[in-house]
Amino acid sequence: MTSLDAAGAAEDPAEGPAPRHRRMAGEQPVVLDALLADLIPGGRPVAREEAVTLLRRHLGRIQHRVQQAFEAHEVSGLAAARWLASLTDVVMAGIHAYTEATLPKAAGDKPWALVATGGYGRGVLAPYSDIDLLFLTDSGMGPRGRQAVEFMLYLLWDLGLKVGHATRSRADCLVDAKADATVLTALLDARPIAGEEAIFHRFEAAFRAARAEWGLKPFLAAKRAERQQRHARYGESPFQVEPHVKEGRGGLRDLQTLYWLARYAFNVQRMPELVGPESPGGGLLVAQEARAIRRAWDFFWTVRFHLHLVTGRAEERLTFDLQPVVGARMGYTRHGLQDGVERFMKHFFLMVRDVARYTRILEPAIERASLGPPAVVPASDKALTAAGFALADGKVIAAPGHDFTIDPVLMLRIFRMARDRGLDIHPLAFRAIVRHARHVVRLRGEREASAEFLDLLSGRDPATWLRLLNEAGLISRLLPDWQRIVGLMQFDTYHVFTVDEHTIEAVGVLAALERGDLAEVAPVASELVGQLQSRRALYVAVLLHDIAKGRGGDHSELGAELAQTICPMLGMTPEETETVSWLVLHHLLISQTAFKRDIEDPKTILDIAEVVQSPERLRLLLVLTVADMRAVGPKVWNGWKATLLRELYWRVAEVLAGGLSVPERDVRVARAKEAAALLLADRPKEEVAAFLDLGYPGYWLSFDPETHARHAAMIREAKEAGAPLTVRTRVLEARAVTEVTVYCTDHPGLFSKIAGALAVAGASIVDARIHTMTDGMALDTFWVQDAQGGAFDAPHRLARLAVLIEQALSGRLKLREEIRKLKREPARLRAVTVPPRVVIDNHASNTHTVIEVNGRDRPGLLHDVTAAISDQGLQIASAHITTYGVRAVDVFYVKDVFGLKVENERKLASLRRALEAALEAAERPGGGGVARRAAAEPA
Repeated sequence: MTSLDAAGAAEDPAEGPAPRHRRMAGEQPVVLDALLADLIPGGRPVAREEAVTLLRRHLGRIQHRVQQAFEAHEVSGLAAARWLASLTDVVMAGIHAYTEATLPKAAGDKPWALVATGGYGRGVLAPYSDIDLLFLTDSGMGPRGRQAVEFMLYLLWDLGLKVGHATRSRADCLVDAKADATVLTALLDARPIAGEEAIFHRFEAAFRAARAEWGLKPFLAAKRAERQQRHARYGESPFQVEPHVKEGRGGLRDLQTLYWLARYAFNVQRMPELVGPESPGGGLLVAQEARAIRRAWDFFWTVRFHLHLVTGRAEERLTFDLQPVVGARMGYTRHGLQDGVERFMKHFFLMVRDVARYTRILEPAIERASLGPPAVVPASDKALTAAGFALADGKVIAAPGHDFTIDPVLMLRIFRMARDRGLDIHPLAFRAIVRHARHVVRLRGEREASAEFLDLLSGRDPATWLRLLNEAGLISRLLPDWQRIVGLMQFDTYHVFTVDEHTIEAVGVLAALERGDLAEVAPVASELVGQLQSRRALYVAVLLHDIAKGRGGDHSELGAELAQTICPMLGMTPEETETVSWLVLHHLLISQTAFKRDIEDPKTILDIAEVVQSPERLRLLLVLTVADMRAVGPKVWNGWKATLLRELYWRVAEVLAGGLSVPERDVRVARAKEAAALLLADRPKEEVAAFLDLGYPGYWLSFDPETHARHAAMIREAKEAGAPLTVRTRVLEARAVTEVTVYCTDHPGLFSKIAGALAVAGASIVDARIHTMTDGMALDTFWVQDAQGGAFDAPHRLARLAVLIEQALSGRLKLREEIRKLKREPARLRAVTVPPRVVIDNHASNTHTVIEVNGRDRPGLLHDVTAAISDQGLQIASAHITTYGVRAVDVFYVKDVFGLKVENERKLASLRRALEAALEAAERPGGGGVARRAAAEPA
């Protein structure tokens, strides 16, 4: 076999030498002959400049041919990668022959071989991947050889190729491979392209002998450490919604690692060689598993090929802007209620799960098989033995005579036994569970199986065991509705995980609350979780809270209906079933109220109390809300959200306890004034009386006495100094916000100008209270954060903030021009659409019209929206600002100039049109912007 024939027959680790595309068969020799005829016509090499032009033209042709066939769906990504590597071999062989013909011969020079390594060595190549080459000798490179290497590399660089290269002798290769697992891995994939092929074969024999001498253990340890670092960098969870196709968990690199381990341990060239009892390792795979690995390999290569072609670079991350493009190119279209991109990503995550599953099964099995079969010994633990289990390598395995297919409840019981004893499940047992998971269908509604599952759900470290059950496919078999959320992503920038992974994460957060691990960040929920009477119902509610995602309609309502069926099947009592269903139905109630409504408004509190009715349900709902929010993503939770949830909880709890948190308005105002006067007792009575006359009732009900006292001092100082504008800032570290208070003469558009100045300063408004005093002065309070969701606390930024507010109010700051200069959102986020929506509600408050504005977030959006409200002649009393990824949800409590609700239909229609016009700017090209803050709507 010639070197070109060997390259053409490059074996794919997932499948091996499959029939290539018809265009590839017998193509290399013909293409090479044509290339050599151009480069070395009549045996005389052309000038170097002409050679570069010819090679560049040839390279462009082959790349275009492969791309054209791939985009016409004539070849899959894997076949295209093989074809591109095969044709690239021709270019390399042509460059080698041209180099040999160009450089003068030298007597006694040492022969060498041109060898492909790394991914190129495996015979697969993505359009913009590096080309890894090894210039291999028996015992060192001669002078002409070194000149040839330099000549070839400069040619390759002139062609614009990214080349990784090394020059080594056979002995150097072995030394470097032993010292560096990266070199060893690259050499595992080595194959000859041109030059003295016998040199490569001598190296290959020596390398195989050296691996046998070194043993698998060092290489396995190195690959595990490398994988751990890789996952830490690209995401521990395989279900992150912007996955890294190559390096992420469950991606191509994890598949390649399995191949490398099998290649190292058993000298196999492809994964199907591990199928069957006569195969190396005694049958580590069955044919179905080998096919699944091959499908994943082909799928990921197709995705990767599209990524490279779409971006024109070696892009490996499947970002939001690329997902719909790649999904459409692969033929995913809308089906029923699911968009094409969501169907594509679900398929992607199912493939990822398969790879993660086979990594868990196959890697330790390869390690074990290289050492021989394990010794299965009875456990000294009598309960473990009585349950049908034994130990192998110190891990739990089914005892001889106990078959998962005959008694499928063993597949659930083994997880509980392993958990209770702090043991791992043996890879052979886990492999058997995966292979026989379909038998768990027989356990639906079966009492013992339900008890085992609920024990795993609500016992120690439930997230770990639920992930294993999910990975093995057992939850879907036990709860058929679960299958619909496995791998299901929501195409937005807010949710970090797929729905099933988010749910399991939420169960883990609930367990952490019970352990007290989150006492500092969620003190109220951590305290309440120990007081609950319906603990098991809460765990099931967390498991089911998003079970109806992706079905269309309100997932809370649909999920509540499903809970009515699922809970009895799990053996739960009617009371537990009703509690779970109610929690699923209302699992967004507290968060939506805390972040979108004025919790100082008595009606807000009374409305929630009417829905909740029970202190126990309120406790359950708060704990569920905290678990749900913290499971959305790492940047979702912050001190400000914790404060809002905590304050809302205590207000509602006091009402449910029969307290007076919502007494008559006049009584509450009088109490607030009395408390403020008490703190101002050292001031002259006339001054205190004047201050108490300044505020309308809404002002006195919006702040605590200490804040009232600070306001009194600020107003006094402003009057004494004759200052037309006073800006005060106060960092509230416990709440992760900075309070900005502005005192000046009131005028239309004041809120909008301050909001614009804050946007220019880089501050994100999360809440606001707007008050006009009886003397016509405005006392407006804003709570702001930085872009990372923390307090806006840098001294120089606080100083600039005050200056910008002054400049905006005086007209010296051109707000619209400055806002246009602000940083726009990353291009990858623009693919996520946010339909503008305006909701006007005259029932949420007894005293105000409540406006809810939904739209695409961008710098200055709040400025534009509040300007539109002011232009309609309305006064903003309070604002509640939230962002969910790129979606802004802003709520305003407003009155007309007479202090009344806006109820005139013509006025409401005009208001709606003005707000929709302000929102539409965010959806125009170039209108998108960075989110004002990282926010967190529960999933």
